[in-house]
Amino acid sequence: MENKEKCHFPARALPPQKSDADLGIARAAGILALGNVTSRVMGLGREMIIAHFFGATGLVSAFRVASIIPTMIYELLIGGMLSAALVPVLSEYAASERREELGRVVGVVLTTFGLALGITVLLIEFLAPYAAWLLGGGFTPELREVTTLLIRLVIPAVLIFGSSGIITGLLYSLKRFTAPAFGAAVYNLGIILAAPLLAKYLGIRSLAVGVLLGASLQLLIQLPSLKDISIRPSLNLSHPALRRIFLLYLPIAAGLVISQVQITIDRNLASRTGPSSIAWMANATTLIQFPHGLIAVAISTAILPSLSAYAAAMSNPGHEEEFISTLALGIRMVLTAVLPATVGLFVLSYPIVALIFEHGRFTSYDTTWTVLALRLYLIGLVFASVDWPLNYAFYARKDTLTPALVGVLSVLVYLAAALTLIGPLGMAGLVLADSIKHISHATTMLVLFHRRIGSLRGQRVVVTAFKSLLASLAMGAVVWGVLTVVGQYAPVSSLLGRMMSVLVGGATGLGIYLLLAYFLRLEEVQLMARSIWGRFQMGRR
Repeated sequence: MENKEKCHFPARALPPQKSDADLGIARAAGILALGNVTSRVMGLGREMIIAHFFGATGLVSAFRVASIIPTMIYELLIGGMLSAALVPVLSEYAASERREELGRVVGVVLTTFGLALGITVLLIEFLAPYAAWLLGGGFTPELREVTTLLIRLVIPAVLIFGSSGIITGLLYSLKRFTAPAFGAAVYNLGIILAAPLLAKYLGIRSLAVGVLLGASLQLLIQLPSLKDISIRPSLNLSHPALRRIFLLYLPIAAGLVISQVQITIDRNLASRTGPSSIAWMANATTLIQFPHGLIAVAISTAILPSLSAYAAAMSNPGHEEEFISTLALGIRMVLTAVLPATVGLFVLSYPIVALIFEHGRFTSYDTTWTVLALRLYLIGLVFASVDWPLNYAFYARKDTLTPALVGVLSVLVYLAAALTLIGPLGMAGLVLADSIKHISHATTMLVLFHRRIGSLRGQRVVVTAFKSLLASLAMGAVVWGVLTVVGQYAPVSSLLGRMMSVLVGGATGLGIYLLLAYFLRLEEVQLMARSIWGRFQMGRR
């Protein structure tokens, strides 16, 4: 690699072929991360718009409940299948000589799931009042009526989400990451456009219009990337690829049913802890999803095609070692980025929440509770992030049963913790139970990987975690001191104080962490720096 000598991060030399593969993964992760950054920024803009026009009121909680329905159905029928079954199977048809067959397979999948989703939409339209009662059992009758109306408005979006998700799986199998990476960003754009334009006329219904608009934009942005793929609708239920996808997906579907039951119970319990609890939890989740999507999802998605290829060739010498080393690389990259993000978000939580949300009808009281939820969610962030590449390792080996069973176990852990903690802690107990769930799931997956597939010993995972944790804690201490100094000149209660706290604290934290990463020789930082520098050099040519 011609740019290798230009990197100023000292690190152990990598073998040329492995270095190229690692850089390829880093570049793919970079594209996905950039898309996720854009999406999360747009997501924050979306939440700011919602908070400004509607605050953290019961109407917002009604919209949250309604909008979770198409998301739940999508995750159950498409989302879980995407990484667990669709990408591994479609990757086998992605070679140039099999492109025509690939188009036929995608046509069969689109037709089959389109019919299933269409029937589901009709059922939900009819059963909307029962869904509103199930998810918002603590709402007043008037608020449940609003929830029912919103469910009926947003549920057609699941048809668009489904088609978009299948197209995303096709593009991932072809290692075309750019268009899917920015799909979520344009989805958020739908609400950002609809609320300011229509809130005056439609009220909370304007957000439902935004969901439909955003879903359509998410699908449309991906279509130009399919110009060389001919997709023909076909209802061929006996197609071998469809059967394999179903067989791989069945365990995941069972696990997702249990997971959606958990979400339903979570929303129901949260609605009983106060009318604003769901809104507070949703705002905190938005901030948590920023580092989670930017780092864990991007890196895991980037390594999945390589893991699938190594798993398919596992019988050949050397591929098992490549499989384990690729997974270890993904975990190390996740740890190197998520640990400082977790510490930084914890320290900066109050000024960040206040800066983003505290305007319009969103009060300082709402900020306090959102910060509490955010900090409790952060307890499980590292575990939830490491869990993604571990799950993908099993999916790549076409083992979807193990993650599904572990998912069922973690849901049981969540329910036990939630029912125990909601009494004394209220909403905070539900958030803490969610973190406990992620800790139990990631720990179990790591143990099972070690026993069934291979050991991560010798892959520098523990050493990297220790170095990154040390650097992150030192960074957090410095940022905490910086906030104290900034607060003396610009109180966090003022807009200027919030902006100064976030900008100065964030910039200081980033600088301190990168400096410590240099001295501690965190090779993953070096790898990401080489990837960024390489793309910069390509852009200059």
